Amino acid sequence: MTFSSITFLIYFLPVFILLYHLAPHKFKNAVILIASIYFYSWGGPKFIFVILGTTFLDFFLVKTMANQKTKSAKNKFLVVSLLLNLGLLFYFKYCNFFIDNINGLLGTEISWLKVVLPIGISFYTFESLTYVIDVYRGIHKPLKNFWHYQTYILLFPKLIAGPIVRYNDIADQITDREKNYTSDIKLSGFLIFCLGLAKKAIIANTLGMQADAVFKLAPDQIDTATAWIGALAYTFQIYFDFSGYSDMAIGLGKIMGFKFPENFNNPYISGSITEFWRRWHITLGSWMKNYLYIPLGGNKGSNAKLYRNLIIVFLLSGFWHGASWNFVLWGAYHGLFLVLERLFLGDVFKKLGKFVSIPITFIIVITGWVLFRNENLNFGLTVIKKMYSFNFFDSKFAVNNDFVFMAGLALLISFFTITNKTKLFQQKLYGEKFSDSGKWLAVLGGTILFYISLSYISALDFNPFIYFRF
Repeated sequence: MTFSSITFLIYFLPVFILLYHLAPHKFKNAVILIASIYFYSWGGPKFIFVILGTTFLDFFLVKTMANQKTKSAKNKFLVVSLLLNLGLLFYFKYCNFFIDNINGLLGTEISWLKVVLPIGISFYTFESLTYVIDVYRGIHKPLKNFWHYQTYILLFPKLIAGPIVRYNDIADQITDREKNYTSDIKLSGFLIFCLGLAKKAIIANTLGMQADAVFKLAPDQIDTATAWIGALAYTFQIYFDFSGYSDMAIGLGKIMGFKFPENFNNPYISGSITEFWRRWHITLGSWMKNYLYIPLGGNKGSNAKLYRNLIIVFLLSGFWHGASWNFVLWGAYHGLFLVLERLFLGDVFKKLGKFVSIPITFIIVITGWVLFRNENLNFGLTVIKKMYSFNFFDSKFAVNNDFVFMAGLALLISFFTITNKTKLFQQKLYGEKFSDSGKWLAVLGGTILFYISLSYISALDFNPFIYFRF
């Protein structure tokens, strides 16, 4: 079950919201937990026991760790918890990858059971790790109630597609969030959810069909124009799909009284790759910084160590996205540009000014998305070659008017906040304060977007969940 499915929108969500708001405060977490277990079990009934089992073990491991008096004793429980979580992630997500590569490299025929990947395993594994590490560092005390911890991990709005919510961010909200039960916050949540749904169902799905059509072509059928159409279609698809899901999660959280961190901040107006990663998948970047980059040494020490740390972080960031070499290369690609920006490219971008550096950065990002999109690495590299070969021929590949309109709309929205005035308008749109007339406009606008999105989902036989591998 995904947020953009008819089952979720028509059946699950209305029933959940009704029961949640009818339930007394002390039972609201129980409603969330039961709904979250049902939500996840819908698509992976066997794997819900994996999550329940690991959260059960983690809760008592961390509780025992926090009660230890010596650092060495705490370290032992920390290591056990890390091995448990990372071991399961490795088993489900990466075993097949390593076995296939060993067989290919050595010519062996090691047999291995093809393991099915649990949906969202990377998201909830990283959240489990934040809990363990934050408690170990003394940033927050462990939760006393086992069911509260289960609620934190299984909270369905963020369970399968993020944002990655650090334990420290919502630990207090798990036990007390009554101050967030205001009409303005709930209305803001409804509007943000509908905006996210529209991003996904109307824009991302329409552009995604065009991207799929291009990348299904044989290489000799792709010229420069076709390659750029496919690259641009996917560039906007992944942004509006992923940011749309994040908006829906944040909106649902607000309706329930939770405040999740922002996950996207207009990344395509970035004037450098460094800025892009401050704006794209913000919670993943924050996680990598706090739990990997800084422990490696961060920017302390020599420049050589700084560059090494950046490359390591982005190689692992790419690998986090999927067990395939194209993701690793995509991570290395971004890591390389981050190093180049610290060497000289950052100064070049500053001298050029934002109206030159933004398009250059956007082209760099688009090129990277072609690598990200195509697990067939040779095909992805061929498409990139076609993009820059400036070879135009009659490929007999036509685009329809729906794609042209949606691509224009996506372009407008992606670069809408490039001025201070438009940025202020967006902040008000996503804000939590409404005038009396603003409330009616929010209800009307959200309702219209909801039903238009629903009509698109019903009419189009295309509604992919592109984060299953995460």
